[in-house]
Amino acid sequence: MIGKICGTGSYVPEKTVSNDDLAKIVDTSDEWIRERTGVARRHIAEQDTVVSMGAKAAEKALENAGISPEEVDLILVGTSTSNVIFPSAACSIQKEIGAVHAAGLDVSAACTGFLSVYQIGQAYIQSGMAKTVLLIGAECLSRLVNWKDRGTCILFGDGAGAAVLQADETASCLQTVLHSDGAKGWTLTCDSRHKEGDKDLSQDPSTYIQMDGREVFKFALTKVPEAVREVLEKAEISADDISWFLLHQANIRIIEGVAKRLRIGMERFPSNMEEYGNTSAASIPILLDEMNRSGKLERGQKLVMSGFGAGLTWGACVFEW
Repeated sequence: MIGKICGTGSYVPEKTVSNDDLAKIVDTSDEWIRERTGVARRHIAEQDTVVSMGAKAAEKALENAGISPEEVDLILVGTSTSNVIFPSAACSIQKEIGAVHAAGLDVSAACTGFLSVYQIGQAYIQSGMAKTVLLIGAECLSRLVNWKDRGTCILFGDGAGAAVLQADETASCLQTVLHSDGAKGWTLTCDSRHKEGDKDLSQDPSTYIQMDGREVFKFALTKVPEAVREVLEKAEISADDISWFLLHQANIRIIEGVAKRLRIGMERFPSNMEEYGNTSAASIPILLDEMNRSGKLERGQKLVMSGFGAGLTWGACVFEW
């Protein structure tokens, strides 16, 4: 038994911050940011949280699938930026959407978060432990960004995406790979925010996202093509059989570099980072929902998803839409 995506949804906050807006607070420009990242604006949460955004995306996904919240067996949320340590975002979203029969788990895998919950959801379905799994990637990265650091504040945005995974006896194509390298974890970090005595550690730069951009870039250009080749080999299909390659939306240069190394045209690598920036675990499901609702996805197409990020973590999956 394999899980098949039968519905998608997404949500982003209304407020946007453009490159020109950022140029007023850090030494940068719209041209500089676009050239190096492909980002033009990002959506920033004001009242929204990981839970509220995730719940709205989930409701849209369930509506798109024609499935009631009561039918959901499991809610898996990929997030690293929940506004509370516990209860989990998954349990809070369960309450918000009325999925009274569902268990809930959070998965912290940064930008590989949605890929991780997709693979876990498939494992639950293949084992017979669940029939309907709600997958969510939701992030509120603006609360972890140092808005005085032009190396990171230009990249990140907030949002959520969701997909409904349901057991389907007719589904036939699924292969996944997932890897991690903790020894390289220092390249992308963010310490927890708390108070130690009278010292407010929220003023410590380490409590914001810290990134060695060059190392992360090199890591992505090496590991993502490797993971894509690995999963295609496991599935015993070629890149020519894949209609779309949905990569984590981190940087347009990374996607261009991956496409070049795989010798595949950019027309099969959709992107939306111009509008949203890097939304971490939310980026792939937001993109998936946009492609679904625009009619670009057709039943029977084979897709590859690949995520990569802090941990370091990376992986890929191939599946039939």
